[in-house]
Amino acid sequence: MFRPRKGQLGLPAESGTRRRAVGYPGHGLAAQAQALPELPAWMRQTVEALGIELASIEELRGEIEQAMIAESRQHPISRILRTTPGLGPIRVAQLIPIVITPHRFRTKRQFWAYCGFGLVTRTSSDWVKVGRRWVRVPVQQTRGLNQDCNRTLKRIFKGAAMTVIRFKMEPLWTDYVRLTKNGTRPNLARLTVARKLAAAVLTMWKKKERYNPKS
Repeated sequence: MFRPRKGQLGLPAESGTRRRAVGYPGHGLAAQAQALPELPAWMRQTVEALGIELASIEELRGEIEQAMIAESRQHPISRILRTTPGLGPIRVAQLIPIVITPHRFRTKRQFWAYCGFGLVTRTSSDWVKVGRRWVRVPVQQTRGLNQDCNRTLKRIFKGAAMTVIRFKMEPLWTDYVRLTKNGTRPNLARLTVARKLAAAVLTMWKKKERYNPKS
């Protein structure tokens, strides 16, 4: 699994996002050579092998990223979708082949359910035994999100919502702050932002219009 470069997930270019080292500080064989002497002898061979594997993956990462972006740019809709807050070239490249066409979904609620943002109620022990027969009784129902969804699509919009919140992208950042100030839990406020992004993408795709913050 590769990690997209800064800006390709919809992050602001000036965000200064730093990559986390895996196994040793820095990246590449040069950084590994500096860190190896500090490790116990029994650990060096394993770390060296992992470092070589990581270096090869890092080398392929850029090629894979560019291939994904080049493929998505063959679809004119990608330029429109990239105007959505939090959606950069990588997320759009993942989004297009999953959805294929927005006309699969008649309403935004159908799209929410496909993304895993649909609200459902769940119950258990609806029936109790009274004497020799079973009787249905009212029980407290719990609300949650539907589980039968496309996990990649859910991750795309949840990641986009986190990007919007982290970098305070308007106007959705203002909506998030208003919800939390009114007592909504942060995780539910993030869900609301993700649902708004999904609804906006569906409308933009159908109408072939760029993102409109006022809509």
